Amino acid sequence: MNQQVNKDSEHLRLLAIFYYILAGLTLFPVLFGFIYLLFGILFGVVLSSVPQKAGEPPAALFGGIFAGVGFVLIAIFATLGLLILKAGRNLSKKTGYTFCFAIGCLICLWMPLGTILGVFTLIALSRDSVKALFDGRSFEQYGATPPNWQ
Repeated sequence: MNQQVNKDSEHLRLLAIFYYILAGLTLFPVLFGFIYLLFGILFGVVLSSVPQKAGEPPAALFGGIFAGVGFVLIAIFATLGLLILKAGRNLSKKTGYTFCFAIGCLICLWMPLGTILGVFTLIALSRDSVKALFDGRSFEQYGATPPNWQ
């Protein structure tokens, strides 16, 4: 009776741990974004003092492109990493079912690790017993309300 609740809680705990790991892997490219941003600013400052020839694009444009790429890398990977981190936190607290389900769908695009984790997330979250854990409501098969494991 209580065995399924324990099994579901253990699955959610493992999923949360793997979400934390995937969030760390997703946040790692943010460091490269900062490097691009730094080099872009440095190139923009250094190359703006270099005299340019007629008909050439401004040399500082090179630094601007580098800084722009760095900013885009930071924005994309920081947003994704923080969303995955939040989903992991929600899985461990058993809150935000819809958010966790949506992030589970989103990370399926991140091959191969995200796809594997996303599929396992969707399988786990599709079970009625897990939905009952998230809602904190009574699940008829157990005869009682699952414990709130916060």
